[in-house]
Amino acid sequence: MKKKIILLLAVLILALSSFAAFAADGVKLTVGATPFPHAEILKVVAPLLAAEGIELEIREFNDYVTPNIALNDGSLSANYFQHVPYLENQAREQNLDITWVVKVHIEPLGLYSKRITTLDEITDGSQIAIPNDPTNCARALRLLEKAGLIKVADGALVTARDVTENPRNIRFHELEAAMLPRTLDDMTASVINTNFAVEAGLIPAHDAITIESGDSPYANVVAVRSADVDKPEIQALVKAINSPEVKKFIEEELVPRGIVSAF
Repeated sequence: MKKKIILLLAVLILALSSFAAFAADGVKLTVGATPFPHAEILKVVAPLLAAEGIELEIREFNDYVTPNIALNDGSLSANYFQHVPYLENQAREQNLDITWVVKVHIEPLGLYSKRITTLDEITDGSQIAIPNDPTNCARALRLLEKAGLIKVADGALVTARDVTENPRNIRFHELEAAMLPRTLDDMTASVINTNFAVEAGLIPAHDAITIESGDSPYANVVAVRSADVDKPEIQALVKAINSPEVKKFIEEELVPRGIVSAF
């Protein structure tokens, strides 16, 4: 019994010593994120990590490609801006050794317009802009299919070429996601990712003509290099971003405005 107690005490002392060293070393996490809502959510995370002796630097990006390249080459400790299908497709296409560690929230994709206010106003020859990256392009087409505007062939990464029924002869324009808000002056309507819609002054809950439901499978995640998954600071980030404080911020500040759906 005494040997067991001594062994237990030794383990506890070792664990406390490791934690003290972890905090004393001034561990720093550099996390890449798009400005809204990801960077805003990370600002809630920062003091939680600081209490664990970890400094959080938030590095903002305005595109969907650079953060994964920067993560893979070691410029970032983690990133937080994308959903799982996009991450998996990017990792496959770019040969990136990155993976996700925690699901945080869902950002519904929406259809916006400056010219129309209802789906009935989408008439013969209307022009609709959609994201050009494979996963969000497919996601946009599925949104329009669910709205009854088109029918699309089966498949995960469908494009406008896979539209099988288009009774209103909609003309699709596939463009970089960050550019889509700027197309609203020229297009009948545009399917826009929520973060870019909000940055353009749109309020999803009020301005979207149609929007994804809360059961969307496109959960936004924190991604890290595969070799770093079990690092203590990464696990601390996972715990902090799933904390009651972060969930409260999402539910009180973002969900009511239709910006995200809680996961």
